[in-house]
Amino acid sequence: MAATFNPTVSRRRLGAELRRLRQASGLKSTEVAERLMVSQPKISHLENGNRAVSPRDVHELCALYGVTDQQVIDTLLAMASESGKRGWWHSYGDIPQSVYIALETDAASVHTYDPMLVPDLLQTPAYAHAVIGETIPQLTAEQAATCRKVRLRRQHRIYDPVGPCPLRLSVVLDESVLHRVVGSPEIVREQLEHLNALGGKPHITIQVLPYTAGAHAGLSGQFSILQFADSSAAVVYVERFSSDLYLEKPSDVRDFGMKHDQMQAKAFDAADSRDVIADVIKTSRATASRSAPRVPHRPPP
Repeated sequence: MAATFNPTVSRRRLGAELRRLRQASGLKSTEVAERLMVSQPKISHLENGNRAVSPRDVHELCALYGVTDQQVIDTLLAMASESGKRGWWHSYGDIPQSVYIALETDAASVHTYDPMLVPDLLQTPAYAHAVIGETIPQLTAEQAATCRKVRLRRQHRIYDPVGPCPLRLSVVLDESVLHRVVGSPEIVREQLEHLNALGGKPHITIQVLPYTAGAHAGLSGQFSILQFADSSAAVVYVERFSSDLYLEKPSDVRDFGMKHDQMQAKAFDAADSRDVIADVIKTSRATASRSAPRVPHRPPP
């Protein structure tokens, strides 16, 4: 079951609220730092959700900002308490993408485009094993095993759509993803069958963007848009080999939302996409059958 709290997201929400209160008070972050005799980077880290907020921080900031409503203060203190907890992923140690996993754990929906691979949340164990082993060669066997466990753990929410935190998933895949041999043709066939099984579920939409779509808004690469149930705010995640990007400016979120909408419009609809995937599976099976070694016929003695 997905975690019912998310410390990273809690810190971000609390930080945003502290920033709003500071701005309402008319103070600059440098002035706050000076009055509290702390560094200005500390105030920035608190407001950006990059560090946990202590109860003492909440009381001092509220006093400085003139916040006297006890209900507001209690709410901030509760958020501060939650921000100090550890998410389920921390039990796996220092893992890649921990910031993204924290956001994904709390997201109500994810809209993603991938030009190269099946997205993590839809991968079979065998496909995930091949992807991790072939794309992150510097990992030790133990680290690779941990990455696989975490990846499969993240998928729990798409298998429990009626749970307390269901995740709605909308995916656009480049057609090349269907033909890229990851691990082996058998692994890819199993993965494609898995895609079609998931694509028939009401909370998951999978669309294939055909080669014939030509130039389109996703040619710059993979991205995901995460939206949250209790806020109009969203985050755009752009995965990079050495430094991932997290974009939160409304203009950036809007632009990437338009990109995803444009690609959905150019892609096959969900039903036709399942037919396309089924055709690729059928062709793959036929190819495997033709290439299978034949046992020579031996006449009876």
